[in-house]
Amino acid sequence: MSESRTVPVQANGAGPGGAGAPSSSGAGAVAGAGVARAAGWWVWPAAWPVTAIFVLSNAATPLYVLWQHDIGFSKGTLTVIFACYIVGLLGSLLVSGVVSDRLGRKTVLLPALGLALAACAIFATAHSVAALVVARLFTGIAVGAAVSAGMAAVTDVAGPDRKRLAALIASCAMVFGAGLGPLLAGVLSETLPAPTVTVFVVEAVLLATAVVAVVRMPLPPRAAQGGKATWIRIPAVPGGGLQLALGIAVFAPGITATSFVLSLGPSLLSGLLGTTSRIVAGAMAFAMFLTATGVQFAVQRLRRRTILTAGAVSTTLAMGVLVAAVHTSSAPLLIAAALLAGGGQGMGQLGGLSLLNSTVPAHRLAEANAALNVGGYVPAGILPVSAGYLSDAVGLTDGATVFGVALLALALAGGLVVTANRRRVPESG
Repeated sequence: MSESRTVPVQANGAGPGGAGAPSSSGAGAVAGAGVARAAGWWVWPAAWPVTAIFVLSNAATPLYVLWQHDIGFSKGTLTVIFACYIVGLLGSLLVSGVVSDRLGRKTVLLPALGLALAACAIFATAHSVAALVVARLFTGIAVGAAVSAGMAAVTDVAGPDRKRLAALIASCAMVFGAGLGPLLAGVLSETLPAPTVTVFVVEAVLLATAVVAVVRMPLPPRAAQGGKATWIRIPAVPGGGLQLALGIAVFAPGITATSFVLSLGPSLLSGLLGTTSRIVAGAMAFAMFLTATGVQFAVQRLRRRTILTAGAVSTTLAMGVLVAAVHTSSAPLLIAAALLAGGGQGMGQLGGLSLLNSTVPAHRLAEANAALNVGGYVPAGILPVSAGYLSDAVGLTDGATVFGVALLALALAGGLVVTANRRRVPESG
């Protein structure tokens, strides 16, 4: 599948017409500038498929209580349903980055969007645990493609001179979509008929527009890759191992903190506010991810090491405030913890993506993005689930306290790692 609709301009200004084509270097420069401007404009719509898929990633979160009531399953089963998303995501990351770098972004994104549409259909008609498991599995696979091929596509159309902008837009597209999903689900399920259906019909429309964006996206053709083709492997970062480690050190605690708020936030709100409103739960999640989006625009011009350090500090503070919230039964403190967690994820994600964009060659960028997200999503999947089981055993207050203290220590360690390697963080490119 071709990923470029532009005609390359040769160094001497010649086009495909050979000797008969104009040879003026000035004409070639003008044409090249036109192509660059066209591709540069596409950096915004190129991010839309990432947003659309991430809307689906959390859209089901406020609805599980309805499915639990209608289908009848335990909290343990709910944990399994959540885990299937992580399984699909991690499995996708083992493949999608390599395939995208070798065969092209569209080769990965179009099937992923097809799976996301299938997930919408299954969610909307779900009457069994098996259906929810399959829908979450499909969602995880689609999200894995979005964070590898989708984010790399944004960098591709941005061009080599806009790597920082590409990292900012791709990162914001992810967190904005992640926050928009539960807000849409909460509002639509509380205000319109068919609460477990309507949001997925709306999401299917969003995904259909994302398909159009991918089909029309002016992506450059993939360069031929030499060597043995290993299609399934642990994602690697050629020449950027340190940058990957620094990104994960801050991004992983940040996304784990927001995952905890997503998974147990409604339970905490119920205990602190005495409300089971899906709108309130969705609004808190949206505010958390809106903070993650806004903070990235606020810090985009800072040094990368400053962004990473600030992200570690924000997550550390978030966990301290979370512990205080559950011990004082304070809803304002819980909301503050969610906002700080959003800031921690946003800055960790932006710093990590920006480091990779500055050091990893374009033909390995999707795999590098996959590696960053594997490092982030493994703890984000394991720790909140563990906290949920621990809360069942010792109570929500003690379980949240243990989780908060453990994650606080991880975030603090991540900040210290960045500080210790501050001179090795590239600030150009």
